[in-house]
Amino acid sequence: MAEKKQVPLRLNESLYNAIAAWAEDDFRSVNGQIEYLLTECVKQRKKDGKYVGSQIDQPPEIDIR
Repeated sequence: MAEKKQVPLRLNESLYNAIAAWAEDDFRSVNGQIEYLLTECVKQRKKDGKYVGSQIDQPPEIDIR
């Protein structure tokens, strides 16, 4: 199994809270949720050349600015 790379990531509080809530709904850690979302985006990109597919789960509607 390939070693995982550590990547520092800064998120604003609103975005972090939204991802944390989503992760809890999906029974994942925040790190696991971010990795899942990135993996799904890369798979979709490889599949049809689009960055975000229409089939990806929708995050809760929040103002993340």
